[in-house]
Amino acid sequence: MLESDHQLCQTAPHLSESRCPAYTDPPMTRLLPIATIQCLGFCYALLAALTLAAPHALALAQQVGREQDIVDLKLGQRMLVDDGTCPAGQIKQIAGAKMTPTGIIRTQKCIPRLGPKTK
Repeated sequence: MLESDHQLCQTAPHLSESRCPAYTDPPMTRLLPIATIQCLGFCYALLAALTLAAPHALALAQQVGREQDIVDLKLGQRMLVDDGTCPAGQIKQIAGAKMTPTGIIRTQKCIPRLGPKTK
């Protein structure tokens, strides 16, 4: 039944009840809370996945024992160097920081070591 038919039934009460059944809300307004709950569930799941994946980002970096072992560093690539030059609990990170006509400029900094030292 259309909205205009419902208005007609209200203004003309003499019409039969078969023509004017009880008005119900459109189905979409009743489903809105369920859709909102599903959206919130998806958002929480996405947040949890990102939170769990973030600490493993450095695990993707390769680790070498000497800085001389890094021969072909690409722009944005990060390598971990365990040569003992950083304080206890930290490891040196070498990154390809900037592209120049002569090659890639490297930056180095000490970052916290994640997990136990591997041999």
